[in-house]
This record gives sequence, C-alpha cells and structure tokens, in this order.
Amino acid sequence: MFSSVWSFVKRHKRKFLFTGAVIGGVYCLGRYAQRKMREIGEQEAGEYISQARRQFHFESNQRTCNMTVLSMLPTLKEAIIHQLNSESLTALLKTKPANRLEIWEDLKIISFTRSIAAVYSTCMLVVLLRVKLNIIGGYLYLDNSAGGAAANSMAPPDVQQQYLSSIQHLLGDGLTELITVVKRAVQDTFGDVSLKHSLSLSELEQQVGWIRAQVEGGSSLRPLTWYMMADEESTLADQACGLTENDVLTVKLLNETRDMLESPDFSTVLNTCLNRGFSRLLDNLAEFFRPPPGDSAPISAADSLSEVSLPLAKIIPIMNGQINTVCSETPSYFVQVRPEEPEFIVTD
Repeated sequence: MFSSVWSFVKRHKRKFLFTGAVIGGVYCLGRYAQRKMREIGEQEAGEYISQARRQFHFESNQRTCNMTVLSMLPTLKEAIIHQLNSESLTALLKTKPANRLEIWEDLKIISFTRSIAAVYSTCMLVVLLRVKLNIIGGYLYLDNSAGGAAANSMAPPDVQQQYLSSIQHLLGDGLTELITVVKRAVQDTFGDVSLKHSLSLSELEQQVGWIRAQVEGGSSLRPLTWYMMADEESTLADQACGLTENDVLTVKLLNETRDMLESPDFSTVLNTCLNRGFSRLLDNLAEFFRPPPGDSAPISAADSLSEVSLPLAKIIPIMNGQINTVCSETPSYFVQVRPEEPEFIVTD
C-alpha cells in the first residue's frame, strides 16, 4: 500500500511541488496582507487620535479666545467712552444752556462716531486675539506633541505675555487713530444734516455705508491692520542690541502675526466680521423704526425700512446707546457669532 502511494507521489511530483508552492505562497501572502492591514489600521488609528487631539486643542483655544475677548470688552468700552464722552454733553443739555444747538451738533458727531468705532474696534479685537491665541496655541501643541522640556519651549510663558501685550496698541494709539478717522468720516457725512431732518432705516444704512467707505478705502492711507499692530519701526526688532532669547522669540511671533494680518485671507475674515457687525448694529436700530402700534395699515417688513422715518435728533440718543450693546460682556453677538475661520488662522 505504501509503495503504491509512493509511486503515485513520484508520478505526480511536479504537481505536488507546484501545489505546495502555491499554497505556501498564498499563506505567506495572507500573512503579509494581515500584517499590512494591521499597520494601516494602526496608522489610521494614530491619525484619527492625532486629528481628535488637534480638534480638541482647537476648540479649547477658541473657548479661551472667547473668554479673553469678553474680559477685554469693558476696557475697550471704557477707552472709547473716555475719548468720546457724550454723557457730559447730555448732562449739560439738561441745564438748558444758551448754546444748546451747538451741543446737539457735537453730540450728533460723537454719538455716531463712538458706536461705529465700537463696531470696528470690537471686530478687530476679536479677529486679532483669535490670530494671536491660535499662533501661540499652535506652538504649544507642537511643544506637547514633541514632549520637549520647558527650557526648549517654542513659546515659554514670558514670551506669551510679552507677545500678547502688543494688543495694547489697538486699545491705545491704534484706537485713537481709528476714532480720528471715523470721526472725520462722520463729520463729512452728517455734519450738514439738520437735526430736524428725518431718516428712514434704509437711508441710515446708506449713510453708514458712506462712512465705512471713507474709513476703509478713503484718504486715510492706512490699512485697517495698522490700527491693530504698530508700525515695524516700533517693534522689538529695531533694537540693534540687547535682545534676549525671549525677545527674539517674541519678534518671531510678531512677524508671523504681521504676515497673517497682511494676507488676503485675513482681509476676507475681517471684512466678513465687519459686515456682520454693522448688520447687527442696523438690526438693533431697526427695533426703533417700527410702525406705531395704532397703525392698522398693512405694511411689509421691507417697506417699513423706507416708510418709517425718525428725525435725526431722535436717532442720536438711540445711536449713542449702541456702544452698550456692541461692547456688552454677556451676551456678546460679536464674540459668539463669527464667520468660520479659514485654516490659516490655526497653526496646528
């Protein structure tokens, strides 16, 4: 029996060898495929975990940014009111002075200037802080991912503090210059408009559009980013000597920020924020342009924008109070509602 089996094997030796080679090849190929599948799975799992970490880091950074902006709004509001103090004028009007008309004219310019400047500066504060905190957050993420020591950190605490302190330009010289430009545009637009002249919301929107055109594309010769960061001549980089290692890192962060602010993407984000901000301002004003409750004539919402008009003297106190809404800590429409930031803002 064994001899017959052996004879059968000898007669079909090539077939057995070929079959064995095929089976062995299939087995090895299967083991190789399993190993590669495990490697691919581990790689995908690693990428998923890394993506989840980046997403968590980004969302945490945005919450930090929102809280930081909200904490700075009272300072911004105080700075604007300090330079555009309408309260002293309204108190003076209550004494019925002889120059009431002159005071009303000053109040007209100040009321529009401070609310419009509030929209500009709040939007600038939101986008600038978001850029700065995301740049720092990006470096912190890289530090954590690399597991480096604090001594080798790309953004140590002292550098973060020095870097973030440059926001004071927007709250100081930048704000002063912005107010000057806005006030000039308001004077050109409303200077000759009588206090008795009535304006509809549509007409008021048109006037605000003219003011924006002068501020954003007029003869000021300064881009909006100048109000957010000082000129290069005033940065730490101009100190030819005496720069510490932290100063060098701060200059690096400031240069990255300046490059970001000068990019087309940033201009798009800032312009979108401004459009939404002024739209919100007009929405707030629209509440005061409703038809009288006793008016039974049917009127559409669109028609009411042009049908209902108010004397400029009545619009002034309404506009004057808008800074309290624009620079409100909670809730703040300008902080909570924003356009989706493109990836250029996130340094991850």
